[in-house]
Amino acid sequence: MKLKSALPTVFLAMLAASQLLVPVTPAELAPRRIEVTAKRFQFTPAEITLKKGEPVVLVLSSMDTTHGLQVKELGLETKIHKGQPTELAFTPDKTGTFVGHCSVFCGSGHGSMTLTLHIVE
Repeated sequence: MKLKSALPTVFLAMLAASQLLVPVTPAELAPRRIEVTAKRFQFTPAEITLKKGEPVVLVLSSMDTTHGLQVKELGLETKIHKGQPTELAFTPDKTGTFVGHCSVFCGSGHGSMTLTLHIVE
């Protein structure tokens, strides 16, 4: 009788121990963080290469005024206020080249303010 009542406890202990055997690398613990600066009329860096399925956080900062970032094909959109870093977390789920645009009018060069995301396998 004692053996039957101990079996669930033993099973749970074995299950918990098996989870400890799965190797976890530091890269799997935290998303990749990339700092991007916005200022009239550019993003720096202007191009970023990402891996499909790899979590990423874009840390966006404005140097001069309110800007925005919109990448329609990836469903990304945020505002970037001067002096207030904005974090945009996502995991790319498709490959290709996607061009993001400043989504807040910031002056005469606004239309040329782009950020290109290259997503590879």
